[in-house]
Amino acid sequence: MVNINMVYIIKHENETMNKRDIIIYRVVTGIFTAHMLFTVFAYFSMYDMVSETFESLGVPTSVIYPLAIAKILGLVAIWANKSRLLKELAYLGFAIDFILAISTHLIAKDGGAVAAVVALVIMSISYIYHRRVFGKEKSTG
Repeated sequence: MVNINMVYIIKHENETMNKRDIIIYRVVTGIFTAHMLFTVFAYFSMYDMVSETFESLGVPTSVIYPLAIAKILGLVAIWANKSRLLKELAYLGFAIDFILAISTHLIAKDGGAVAAVVALVIMSISYIYHRRVFGKEKSTG
């Protein structure tokens, strides 16, 4: 009788932890998505301001629109969860973008690295919980 109860308790704890992890993953990924959509919106609607910032950092303005599109595609890959490879590449692409943004702002000493650090931290938490929730399970594609 004790063994059956112990199995139930362990199973219940695992289900509770899994539900908690799913909620954390969705909330953090939602916050990350909102942050990325805000930057995409800025890239398209405030192009002049964004291009001035890019120029002041020594970054070519020709990357603004492709970067915005890449961010949208990365978010689609993360939320669609159809291909493990695409999802991993999306997280990798965001990480590279944020690391480059951090280093560029640090070199420029303009104080703009904080937003990129925050984005990197939020994205990292999303990735960690993605791995906890979805683990090594097979995905389509």
